[in-house]
Amino acid sequence: MYQSDVHSKPSYEPLPPQQTLPTMYDLPSEDPEEPGLPDEFHLLQPELLRSTFRPPSYSEDNVFTGSDLNLYYDSKHTQWYKRPDWFAVFGVSRFYEQTELRLSYVTWYEGTYPFIVVELISPGTENEDLGRNLREVNQPPNKWTVYEQILRIPYYFVYNRYTDEFHCFGLVMNRYQPISINGLGVWLEEAELGLGLWEGEYQGLTRQWLRWYDQDNNWLPTPEEREKQRAEQEKQRAEQEKQRAEQEKQRAEQEKQRAEQEKQRAEQEKQRADSAELEVAKLRQLLFEQGISLPNY
Repeated sequence: MYQSDVHSKPSYEPLPPQQTLPTMYDLPSEDPEEPGLPDEFHLLQPELLRSTFRPPSYSEDNVFTGSDLNLYYDSKHTQWYKRPDWFAVFGVSRFYEQTELRLSYVTWYEGTYPFIVVELISPGTENEDLGRNLREVNQPPNKWTVYEQILRIPYYFVYNRYTDEFHCFGLVMNRYQPISINGLGVWLEEAELGLGLWEGEYQGLTRQWLRWYDQDNNWLPTPEEREKQRAEQEKQRAEQEKQRAEQEKQRAEQEKQRAEQEKQRAEQEKQRADSAELEVAKLRQLLFEQGISLPNY
């Protein structure tokens, strides 16, 4: 009689999650009833973060940054997501499958979790952002729990624009611990960038903004600022070139004047020599008429 081997392994290999679980095309990307939907600050501040985020060790094509984008984090609850105001991922393509803009960020499909998350407090979201609310039964965990315990995102920042409070947390032994601000802000060694509060004008509004800085404590410029810097440098180079041309012209004029003066001196010297020679000739003639003859030299 045939007897099956209870210890034998199944003859098939489980399919990868990319083939069995929903992709970004299958999952919703917007929820108009979700609290904390973007106001104008929630549009400007993430854009400033994105445009100044240039980690030196990663090419632009190997970094993804998202803002107000659904972040799907649990393959067992595929409809659960958080919607960070801004986050960055290292080591993934800038585009979905290197060709498409992302509708959402689906962690089980991407295979890489965010490295940094920034939340901007809105009225009614502070407890959620700082992990102060309790999880209800059969409800998704709060952001703090997702970022700290499920995705284990190394750095979590929360900024309250109403009070200018800047909360900084780093993952230590699988738990978020406060990070003290040192100098301009908080230095992220792995990113080779720092994040701090910069006071200045952006998009016509002067206030405090979250902004990235480099190892020399220079606030990283936006593309518009870089273009303005290039234009200023080009203007300075043009001015310097103009000054060099003026100086060269002045040197040419001075050289011309020196040549004219030298010519005049030569003419004067010739005139003096001719005059002296004429005087000598007259003197010889006068002496000759008196019967005195001078030797010729």
